[in-house]
Amino acid sequence: MNTAPDDESQTVADVLAAMPMGTLNEKMGIELVEVTAQRVTATMPVEGNQQPYGLLHGGASVVLAESLGSIGSAIHAHPMDKVAVGVDINATHHRSATSGLVTGVATPVHLGRSSTSWEIVISDERGKRVCTARITCALIPKANVGQ
Repeated sequence: MNTAPDDESQTVADVLAAMPMGTLNEKMGIELVEVTAQRVTATMPVEGNQQPYGLLHGGASVVLAESLGSIGSAIHAHPMDKVAVGVDINATHHRSATSGLVTGVATPVHLGRSSTSWEIVISDERGKRVCTARITCALIPKANVGQ
């Protein structure tokens, strides 16, 4: 996996170490490819994440999108001693994928003190856009987690 440039690599490494990918991402086969403060990229297989007609399940695309946007938000929140929690996600499904890998690329739309928003573009192996998603995360003090 490609990680951040040297000046931000410690923050990225700290966040990734404190934020395991989780069992859902493991079940979906999501693999991180690149993680920086300005871009988070991962792949996910279509096989095993299909709906009954053999197409990539729209919910699988949303899982990939939320994972990428949440990781980017957590990296931004870390230096402020805050954590990112999702408050809104939406997705537009443009075309189907039936095999191979899809790749999600998350880039920030807004990086604030109390919230972040990320756009996630999911493409198939031909580079065709499958889904566009946007996630907004609230940044809350670590002490408030679970309250």
